[in-house]
Amino acid sequence: MILNSTYNMSFYKIEPFWDDEYKHLEYINEPFNDSESVKKWLAMGFQNKICGDMCDMRSRQPSWNNKIIEYFESKGWADVGTSYYRMSPGTVMPLHSDLYRAYVKKFGLEDKKHTIRRALVLLEDWQPGHYLDCMGQAFVHWKAGDIVEWAYDTPHTAANIGMTNRYTLQVTGHLE
Repeated sequence: MILNSTYNMSFYKIEPFWDDEYKHLEYINEPFNDSESVKKWLAMGFQNKICGDMCDMRSRQPSWNNKIIEYFESKGWADVGTSYYRMSPGTVMPLHSDLYRAYVKKFGLEDKKHTIRRALVLLEDWQPGHYLDCMGQAFVHWKAGDIVEWAYDTPHTAANIGMTNRYTLQVTGHLE
């Protein structure tokens, strides 16, 4: 179902087929790739726990990761990449739009950024304090397998003010 035609955002579901292997990946914390936004957020009062931990395709992915890639390729996505994301309690990701700098450079999409898509696969059922917002549409009470997909420049935010880690999978691709 399309929620916002300006940004071409949609919400759908895939039947979960995965186990909890994503909980045991080699996560690293890299700073958000827009230092100006980080400066602004810190000046606004956000604390140091900005941005969660990631395990992207530079590291070992779950044994079932190719099935995820094949699913998005069947939807017409090209050059599909995956990044597992862990937000520990107290972590926030303030309102932003992704920049995809490395992805754009790697696939030569400088003049085709508008074709980039991002999907957030919710790997587990919602827990109290876990939060996602896209274009002012709040998402809570999700079920494992729910997916929120958006166009490259869609503003979104996430937070974990709960008591358990929040695990998601970011899928990036582009339409040809």
